[in-house]
Amino acid sequence: MIRYTRLWETMREKDITQYDLYTKYNVNRSQLHRLRHNLNVEVNTIDRLCNILGCKVEDIMEHIADDNRF
Repeated sequence: MIRYTRLWETMREKDITQYDLYTKYNVNRSQLHRLRHNLNVEVNTIDRLCNILGCKVEDIMEHIADDNRF
């Protein structure tokens, strides 16, 4: 499972709000919804957030082991 808890922490540290993301940086609200609920997001969304926040991928997301088997 991928969790985006670190995104919200990084945003607090950088003093960037969700409102900033969709008004100043044109991040789609539906993408923010997907991130809030730990749903799938595209890699280019993660890349864009890293550029906006000036951070690394691990500052936005983390992998939590679960019983998902393919």
